[in-house]
Amino acid sequence: MAKVIVTGGSGFIGSHVVDVLVEAGHEVTVIDHRVRPYRDDINFEDVDLMEMSSVLAATKGTDHIFHLAAVSNVNYAYKYPVYSTALNVMGTVHILEAARINGIQRVHLASTVWVYNGSPDGKFLDETVPFYLDGAGHIYTSTKMTSEMLCHNYSQLYNVPFTVLRYGIPYGPRMREELLIPIFIKKALSGEPLTVSGKGEQYRNFVYVRDMAEAHVFAMSDKAMNQTYNLEGARKVTVLEVAEGIRKCLGESVKIEFAPQRPGDFGGKEVSAEKARRELGWHPQVAFEDGLRTTVEWFRRKWDK
Repeated sequence: MAKVIVTGGSGFIGSHVVDVLVEAGHEVTVIDHRVRPYRDDINFEDVDLMEMSSVLAATKGTDHIFHLAAVSNVNYAYKYPVYSTALNVMGTVHILEAARINGIQRVHLASTVWVYNGSPDGKFLDETVPFYLDGAGHIYTSTKMTSEMLCHNYSQLYNVPFTVLRYGIPYGPRMREELLIPIFIKKALSGEPLTVSGKGEQYRNFVYVRDMAEAHVFAMSDKAMNQTYNLEGARKVTVLEVAEGIRKCLGESVKIEFAPQRPGDFGGKEVSAEKARRELGWHPQVAFEDGLRTTVEWFRRKWDK
């Protein structure tokens, strides 16, 4: 058993990471600011990551830190670039500095497959691909690139071990309601048509959030030290397939409408999760159809209350 901190453990992904770490027998403390965890059988510290002294005190005596806390809503990051950069970058360096001072065994950084956005189309995307700054395209992406670089700096300069986990596009219970799948579910339950841009061929390799969370337990192994892993879904899922899957869950009364293609829509990139499978034994277990059904039912119960 290890003493583990999850920053941002009250959020969508973080709450599922907390679940799997508790189930694996670890002693978990959530660090978050103003938002308490959904479960009350774990430790909780209300800490502002911008306050170095508070971060230092809260992380003392910890073995592993899973650093998930960040501005993750890309629309918010676009609207508030200075604050988002400050929290995402300075929050990371404060965690790394606390790890250095407190002698913490490992910092696990939540990054994103968005770091591949600038990569040339058609290129095989695994963890050896460098950052392409032309085309990176977003403040959020840049803060994650910077945070990864800081992990490498602290490892090389101060011997602070790290593991970087580049998240794919997660879905499942507790996800933010402004994201595609909950938007479609809410429209379907309200009797509104689901609007698909173009032919709906834009895709993501969605990964069920519980599958993604379980990778964090695997990442605590020694073989993951100073390594980077893509946590990507098993296959392409198009926007049209999402809409049709929700209709399958809720009935043929759900209508799907098509609208003109939006300029600049991100079609998707193929990112390999082979390294995580090969080195950690991790791969997604939940088929998209099954995960979507669970997600639909969770939101239906939530909105029926």
